[in-house]
Amino acid sequence: MLAELQIRNLGLVEQATLPFAPGLNALTGETGAGKSIIVEALDLALGGRASAEAIRTGEEKASVGAFFTQTASLADRL
Repeated sequence: MLAELQIRNLGLVEQATLPFAPGLNALTGETGAGKSIIVEALDLALGGRASAEAIRTGEEKASVGAFFTQTASLADRL
């Protein structure tokens, strides 16, 4: 289960740490708030292809990190 997503210098985001709770988590916000950047960051963390255009203006590099936890029920299913 996704526990935390860390984003640095991606799109409009300078730095963000997003904790996720067990169960359903919803991303809501106004247009331009950065919801799509969060989805893009998760895609990159899972091996998606990055482009130089995604790096925050004025920065040389961006980074993302996704941290997962493993529950006993998930381990049993695997």
